[in-house]
Amino acid sequence: MNEPGKKILISGGGRCNFTNRDVSPANFLSDNPHFCRSALARYTPADFIALVERHHIAWHEKTLGQLFCDGSARQIVDMLMGECRRANVRVHLSEKVQAVTHDGSFQITTSKGELTVRALVLATGGLSIPKIGATGFAHDIARQFGLKVTPLRPALVPLTFGASDLAWMTPLAGIAADATVSCNAGKFREALLFTHRGLSGPSILQISSYWRENTPILIDFLPGENAHALLRDAKTSRPRAEPKTILSEHLPQRLATTLAARLLPETQMANLPDKTLQVAGEALNRFAVTPKGTEGYAKAEVTLGGIDTGALSSKTMEATQVPGLYAIGEAVDVTGWLGGYNFQWAWASGHAAGLAIAERIRA
Repeated sequence: MNEPGKKILISGGGRCNFTNRDVSPANFLSDNPHFCRSALARYTPADFIALVERHHIAWHEKTLGQLFCDGSARQIVDMLMGECRRANVRVHLSEKVQAVTHDGSFQITTSKGELTVRALVLATGGLSIPKIGATGFAHDIARQFGLKVTPLRPALVPLTFGASDLAWMTPLAGIAADATVSCNAGKFREALLFTHRGLSGPSILQISSYWRENTPILIDFLPGENAHALLRDAKTSRPRAEPKTILSEHLPQRLATTLAARLLPETQMANLPDKTLQVAGEALNRFAVTPKGTEGYAKAEVTLGGIDTGALSSKTMEATQVPGLYAIGEAVDVTGWLGGYNFQWAWASGHAAGLAIAERIRA
């Protein structure tokens, strides 16, 4: 690419959600859920915050421990490039890598010449957001050297739906609601957003990492509420009200009207049998809908899967069978939740590899 850090620049709405205050292995998906523990413990959010503050970058905390720049994500890129200059790092831009070979050292053939190096770090991310240059380069080089790559799929990505579901979802495009969304082992309470193609918003992006084809997701439209009890009490206290009126006091009006029409007869609460209210209440707390797919890598914030951690040292990120070859960040089969976790994995895994390479050079 013609400049570094393009993914950083677009992250967090242009303000870069550069880490999260609360990071643990539980915030990551991997075939080996313990692999990330060592690197994360040795370079913590506090370490990166200290770096940010040394560069006098103002920041703030939003919900769920997410940390953002007060200003522009450009500040984070400038900070990292400043650190590179301080360490006499040479940066090559607009230079395509054409081949990598290894005979004790690594020979890298590029569109502008050749380089010979003792250590090579695969730090080129995954497949998400190809318009800013994302490719499968790291995975291709890993395979070339005999490293396994786990199955890849878009993650932190909006979900799409078939025609029957879109018929009721599309008129709600633009409406957001607080919801708890669950699927398989994932469960998240954050905003849900209706779109012209289906569902998005933080809760949906989170659950997309856990969703698999032909599996329903469950949406609790009234998190923290017993929807059946709410409807039953409304029948007693407000018998002449309609269901959509009751629901509109807890949900955006258009969403309330749509859900009422799907789940309950259009009549006064007094006319609704308790069994009907029970079924509707259960549906409001566990609304099942099956996505057709996702919006793909073009809209995915990260790639789920990557270079198999079984081929790497968790302490150094070095390939155990290829001395001098390292892999870090999104290229590896470690995928964080939404909210700064993937950046923290990038910083932590990069730090681990950097320390190991420095020790290698000293030796």
